[in-house]
Amino acid sequence: MYDYVIVGAGSAGCVLAARLSEDPDINVLLLEAGPPDTNENIHVPLGYLQLARTEVDWDYCSAPEPQCDFRRIPLPRGKVLGGSSSINAMVYIRGNPLDYDGWGVAGWSWGDLFPYFLKAEDNERGASRWHGVGGPLPVSENRSRNRIAQAFVDAGQQAGLARNEDFNGEAQDGVGIYQVTQRGGQRASAAVAYLHPAMERANLTVKPYMHVQRVLFEGTRAVGVEAQQLGETQQLRAAREVILCGGAYNSPQLLMLSGVGPAEHLQMREIEVLLDRPSVGENLSDHPGSYLVYTTDEPHSLLLALEPPALEEYEATQTGPFASNLAESGGFARVDAGAPAPDTQFHVAGLQIVDEGMTDPVEHGVWASPCLLTPRSRGSVQLASNDPSAKPIVHNGLYSEPEDMRRMIDGLRLTLEICGQPAMKLYCAEPFTTPEGDSDEALRAHVARTTYLVYHPVGTCRMGEDADAVVDEQLRVNGLEGLRVVDASVMPTVPRGNTNAPTIAVAERAADLIRGAKPLSAERADEAPSEPVAA
Repeated sequence: MYDYVIVGAGSAGCVLAARLSEDPDINVLLLEAGPPDTNENIHVPLGYLQLARTEVDWDYCSAPEPQCDFRRIPLPRGKVLGGSSSINAMVYIRGNPLDYDGWGVAGWSWGDLFPYFLKAEDNERGASRWHGVGGPLPVSENRSRNRIAQAFVDAGQQAGLARNEDFNGEAQDGVGIYQVTQRGGQRASAAVAYLHPAMERANLTVKPYMHVQRVLFEGTRAVGVEAQQLGETQQLRAAREVILCGGAYNSPQLLMLSGVGPAEHLQMREIEVLLDRPSVGENLSDHPGSYLVYTTDEPHSLLLALEPPALEEYEATQTGPFASNLAESGGFARVDAGAPAPDTQFHVAGLQIVDEGMTDPVEHGVWASPCLLTPRSRGSVQLASNDPSAKPIVHNGLYSEPEDMRRMIDGLRLTLEICGQPAMKLYCAEPFTTPEGDSDEALRAHVARTTYLVYHPVGTCRMGEDADAVVDEQLRVNGLEGLRVVDASVMPTVPRGNTNAPTIAVAERAADLIRGAKPLSAERADEAPSEPVAA
């Protein structure tokens, strides 16, 4: 018997396991469907390019997307200690104050969450109004400075965008080099930052290769989980709470497998309905992106990682191409006149990315991608069957709201403009994957052909104070006892930026809620800037 059973050792699960086990009188069990994070490609930053469709990836795929030529879009998710923080691009972005204030949920405003960003952070720039030190999560400068990444920043300025030295500082707008969750040129996943130090505690048990099949209930109270490990089914009991940390695909999937979700859908899958909750699995949102690819004769791309000197440099100093997070530079812009905050984000890589990264590049090149930060389209997660091993059906509903396509086209136009500036001329010499013309129709066809997801899914177990919300402001599943969801699925809308840092902040605050600790916001909300500032 454990006090808390946490399902999923992703970013949120690692934070909760570490924080809850700080109390030696509390016994915590953390379950992870995947393996320990021992694969070397997890820890060498550029190595994550080799992790898709391996044992550390759930290897999900969307249902055919009608507005994207009915393509099935890859949806990699981490299936390993650290979850997606073990396979992501390590970009550290908090989002915009308007994101959290816009959620409209008591206790989850920007002022409420800002202290938890600081608490989590150990930024090598040092302590300031904007940054924390001494927290578990290392935030560092990128130890690879590819020439192409810097050229994009220069080109952005030539196109009229501001230079931004800190996207998590006073202003989000502008172009610059991203900070990353690394330490000493190695990935600092949530497992490295939070979980590994905590695993020395006798009151924390971590079980990998443990695929949870369903939550166990006595009446309407969650009392444990049923899980399968290496073919053996086990029941694991929780005296206080079961906490789901599976992410925006797996948490609603597990709720539905346990009889919590839209009654009609569950009945169609021959699952006994415990609680009719139509909003479970709905409200899926992610950042859709498009991209441009160019080739160049200039031998300065990350393809240099294939040359022996690159490995020698990394082994000696943990710098160079192997230390790259791939998307070293980028930025934020407002393509809609009058937008209250950025609506477009750029990710730029000094690499010819082919076939969504599934085919190795053979030439030096550039990949430049705009993504839509505030999509209006919504999707859903549904069960394929009542078999827990069956992958969920993910309908993203991309561009089902026509306004999203218009704004993506505008973002693509701005990206083309930046890539056409003098600073990028050497590196964008030869179009490889670009629109076949400059009309709206040509750009729309290019978006349909190239759209991918930036792997920031949220919203499928939405928090709120309304009756339709899946979880309340304490992240407790409405209508049930002893069951919470703590991960990106509780976010009502997707933040303006990469979602790893926000997920960690949500989990940090959730840990205080679970422990009954006084929220930090009561003492430190005055430190948080109340309005986004234009650069």
